[in-house]
Amino acid sequence: MKTAFEEYNQIVASIPAAIHKEVDMEMAISNKIYELMRQKGLSKAEFARSIGKRPCEITKWLSGQHNFTLATLTMLSSFFGQPIVTVV
Repeated sequence: MKTAFEEYNQIVASIPAAIHKEVDMEMAISNKIYELMRQKGLSKAEFARSIGKRPCEITKWLSGQHNFTLATLTMLSSFFGQPIVTVV
């Protein structure tokens, strides 16, 4: 009989590597935005107001489940004065 942990590992192992990388990148972007907000001392509401967005959208961004456009990443890079994503 399989344990829940073994089943979980089997499910995770069946996820394609590209999906793992995508999730890692989504989380890295949301973590970067959160860190930059924290450095500027901005709450979600203050940040949202500063860039003309609703706080619920910022919450989605910080959840790691938002598909950012290049335009949004560029706007955020300009707002924070540093890149959100670096392409090598």
